[in-house]
Formats: sequence, C-alpha cells, structure tokens
Amino acid sequence: MGTSTDPAITLYGTPLSGHAHRVEAFLNILGLPYRYVEANAEVRRSDAFLALNPFGQIPVLVDGDLVLPDSVAILVYLADRYDASGLWNPKTPDQAAQVQRWLSVAAGDLRFGPALARILTLWGGPGTLADAQRVAERLLRFMDSHLSNRDWLAAERPTIADIACYAYVARAPEGHIPLAPYPAVRRWLERVEAIPALTPMPESAIPQQA
Repeated sequence: MGTSTDPAITLYGTPLSGHAHRVEAFLNILGLPYRYVEANAEVRRSDAFLALNPFGQIPVLVDGDLVLPDSVAILVYLADRYDASGLWNPKTPDQAAQVQRWLSVAAGDLRFGPALARILTLWGGPGTLADAQRVAERLLRFMDSHLSNRDWLAAERPTIADIACYAYVARAPEGHIPLAPYPAVRRWLERVEAIPALTPMPESAIPQQA
C-alpha cells in the first residue's frame, strides 16, 4: 500500500473489493503515494462519504480538488494524468478501441459474471448464482480463446484493460467458478501478477475451486 507524509491522493475502498483493488494495484504500479481509507458498509452510509459519492459505492479517488468515483473512470484518469509513457492507456485508434472494449467487458460481463458470483457466494444479495456462473463461464471461454495466441488483452503489452479485468477473474473460484478449464486465462493471470509493484488481489477465507 502506498505511503507518504501527506499524499495528495486518497483512495476509499475495502481489501476484498475487486473494484477498489483495480485502483490500488494501479496506484502501486505507477508508484504514486496515496492514503488508503477503508470504507466499510457503515462508512459508505455516512453523510461524509455520500458527499463524495451519492451512490455510496467504492472505490472513490480524491486527488487534490478532484473527487472521482468508478474504478474504470479512475484507471483512465490515473493513466492519462500520471503515466508519462502513455503505454497504459494507448491513444492510437486501434489500441484505444481495444482498451475501451475490455473496459466495457469489465463493467459488463465481468461484473455480472465472476464478480456477481463471488458476491453472492461471499455475502449474498439479489441475483441468481447459477445465472452469474453461466455469464462467467461464457466470458472465460471467450477470454481463453482470445488469449490463446496473445499475452495481453488489448495490446502487445499490459494496459489498464488487463488491470480492470484481473481481480475478479483471479478470484472467480470464490464464486465456485473453476479456472482449470482455461489454461490461457491462467497464464495471463500469472503474467499480470508478475507486473512489477502490482499487489495481487487478496483471497477470501472460503474454500475455492481451482
């Protein structure tokens, strides 16, 4: 976790949130100092937090006067604001389109597949586990085919697309979705976790299916 005497950046999240992990991992990759504020359910119902995000959701990034919710929006902001190389969010039309495609996957099938299955298994809530697992399995089949002849999702190097998709795929077994049938996905996870300074997504304490 980033540390500094008085960092300009504050991240509100929780350790087991894949959405918050996206941002935490990318902050660490970029080497940016930040303050981490754990925002559990009680904190998220507080007036102070709702002033930051009226939806009461994490993560929220505060960077000086900027208050920015939504993990995908935060990744785009951090890449464009702090990555001088421009490699994490490329701007050539073809690669930019590919990154955007996978950011849409992260906000769509990934959210309603592996992420939802994990949420239902760990904490319960509205939704049907079987439906979420079907979405997850369809997505993982597609990802495995896509990654069968390439190392990264959107370009010839890692981008914010890989960071956005990593956490909930890595912890798909926590939603009783095994990763054993998807060798290309498992190799991709190993490559993502080998990115310098990336912090792996924490595991929960429940039994998993490999």
